[in-house]
Amino acid sequence: MKISARNCLEGKVVSIKKGPVSTEVTLETAAGEKIVSSITTASAESLGLDVGVKAFAVIKASSVMVAVE
Repeated sequence: MKISARNCLEGKVVSIKKGPVSTEVTLETAAGEKIVSSITTASAESLGLDVGVKAFAVIKASSVMVAVE
């Protein structure tokens, strides 16, 4: 896989919640961190996502929020 994004995290799909338009996909990294993404249901089906499948979270830096307490 070649991609220009610098923030790529490998994980396994641990949860899929399909809806008619969008699907919530949860990946778990080897370190146990969970990353949740909302993608179109058509994309989830096209990617062949299923629980246990290896996948990558590709994070565009301009879309990441940072917060403090």
